[in-house]
Amino acid sequence: MAVTSEGETESSQFTPNTDPSNTKDFSQALQSFAESEKVQLSVFSQTLQTPVASERRRDWVLNVPKPPGLLSNLKSSFKKTLLCPLENKIQCLGKHPVPALVSILNVIFPPLSWCKEYNVTKFRRDILAGLTLASLCIPQSIGYATLAKLDPQYGLYTSVIPPLIYAMMGSSRDIAIGPVAVVSLLLSSMIPKLEDPTTNPIAYRKLVLTVTFFAGAFQAAFGLLRLGFLVDFLSHAAIVGFMAGAACVIGLQQLKSLLGISNFTNKTDIISVLTSICKSMHTLNPYSFIIGSSFLIFILSTKYYLARKYKKLFWLAAMAPLLSVIMSTLLVFLTRADKHGVKIVKHITGGLNPSSLHELQFNSPHTAEAAKIGLIVALVALTEAIAVGRSFATMKGYRLDGNKEMLAMGVMNITGSLTSCYVATGSFSRTAVNFSAGCETAVSNIVMAITVLISLEFCTRLLYFTPVAILASIILSALPGLINISEAKYIWKVDKMDFLACAAAFLGVLFVSVEIGLLLAVGISFAKIILNSIQPGTEKLGRLPGSDLFGDMEQYPIATTTPGALIVRVKSALLCFANANFIRGRILNLALEEHDEGVMESANQDRVQLVILDMSNLLNIDTSSIAALEDLQNDLESNGMQLALANPRWHVIHKLRLANFLKKIKGRVFLTIGEAIEACLTSKNMLPI
Repeated sequence: MAVTSEGETESSQFTPNTDPSNTKDFSQALQSFAESEKVQLSVFSQTLQTPVASERRRDWVLNVPKPPGLLSNLKSSFKKTLLCPLENKIQCLGKHPVPALVSILNVIFPPLSWCKEYNVTKFRRDILAGLTLASLCIPQSIGYATLAKLDPQYGLYTSVIPPLIYAMMGSSRDIAIGPVAVVSLLLSSMIPKLEDPTTNPIAYRKLVLTVTFFAGAFQAAFGLLRLGFLVDFLSHAAIVGFMAGAACVIGLQQLKSLLGISNFTNKTDIISVLTSICKSMHTLNPYSFIIGSSFLIFILSTKYYLARKYKKLFWLAAMAPLLSVIMSTLLVFLTRADKHGVKIVKHITGGLNPSSLHELQFNSPHTAEAAKIGLIVALVALTEAIAVGRSFATMKGYRLDGNKEMLAMGVMNITGSLTSCYVATGSFSRTAVNFSAGCETAVSNIVMAITVLISLEFCTRLLYFTPVAILASIILSALPGLINISEAKYIWKVDKMDFLACAAAFLGVLFVSVEIGLLLAVGISFAKIILNSIQPGTEKLGRLPGSDLFGDMEQYPIATTTPGALIVRVKSALLCFANANFIRGRILNLALEEHDEGVMESANQDRVQLVILDMSNLLNIDTSSIAALEDLQNDLESNGMQLALANPRWHVIHKLRLANFLKKIKGRVFLTIGEAIEACLTSKNMLPI
């Protein structure tokens, strides 16, 4: 803008004046300014539409540089995934060794980045959160170990080493690490097919530890190679259905302990479980049922009534499982209920985590199956942990690094497999308690681990008379959080195909098995992707009134067609062997319908002469799709129509040039749809390439 002699910009001439006498002058000046801007835009638009400018932009499309090839893309991807995070810092080691080393350590150990701001106040909050967390973790860990068909101490072991490792390497400040119900169910449903935990508990335990090692190895590999997209194979809808189905299966499995039934099936499907319960009802122990159901009501009432009505009593809901264990243990000890058929935990091995390196089975005939189970468990555990971590990171306003999470989970599970731990991950229920207790950092995990370790060292003898029914109650009380009915309703409302995957996962887990449920969910999700890829839709485009924009005529009914032209866009990012002929047929049928309508109406000017394919959506093509485009061009020519291309992407135009397809369509390639219409419908002669 020019500057006036008074030192003000010209725009100041249009500043509103509060003086009423100047209002009319201001309005006239503003209208004059708008008209001058409109004239300038009109002149600019006409300049862009001149044949010379249009031809220049057409050259931009045709004369693009060669895109990077497959080898170049692989090198670039490898550099970005493995070298970039540390490359610059390693280069700085020679110039500034100390700062560079600190920076590298911050990448490997994220807690170093926030420990500078750590203070006594945060430490006090972390201690309180850690102690609260431990009060919930101890009974849950014992219960989840029994769910995984392991001795109770292995659940406690899993709540010591993995949280300590994660606290050093994880990027989440809120997530609580330890055994969880879903992973325990996966292990207890798949590994018994290889080794029976009842007849051969030692071999079963060795397989569990081997599976844990493989799960950690896969998780660490995903983090190092930045393969986090593999977790997305389990879609959100599939996870919702799987979690709900798993919760029902876990609940059914706990009826054995809650009812005190002696004979119970090893199968997990609902039909087998209900049949087994009906056949074994005569062995029901009323004392076990009374103890278990009474404390289940106590835990649920504190969790879903008192804690919600009185927010300050959240600690009571967190400590309710531990209080239930203490009171039920005292009750059994004082009444000697174990003499009346109430099953008790009995001996729990105490002390520090023993080494389990010698128990890993890499030469076993079941090693391949253990690796397969490890991969499944690794994906499910990562999905749950990352979902939980991101949810609470969003609440507190910090970013969670998915690849660092995978690496941290992998290292902690590999270390855990060497120290008598089974697969650990982030628990939603314990993380929610950790968050509500006011945790500030991952130090709360360290406090929890130390508390569990002290309990292992000094308190395991006190749990001898703990009834098994109370462990079932604790597990059952955690299951409602796994069933998200509102989310299932939301999925049904938004996407019916996603709901089908959700329902398949739920019903598959509930009526067949955990593996079948996962397989059905993943299969339906892949079927959705394949269906959208091999049979993508096509859009007929029209010009939006008063603009040079073109949109789908079904989405924008106000859009108008261009006489003599049919504009089509493919609803896919890839034109390939799987969908090329399908798309060719759709476009040809649409063109023939439009062409025949014009002939029947005897309106030569409205008869379709040009089919414009908007390629702005297409990121890549292959040789099959090029052959399909050639067939489409020949079919259109035989019916008196021509094919033109608009806005092809980089790889697309490069491959079309290599295939000499541009010469076959006589150079009808343009930057925009408007230029294609302007050039092809007003010019009789096309410039050759």
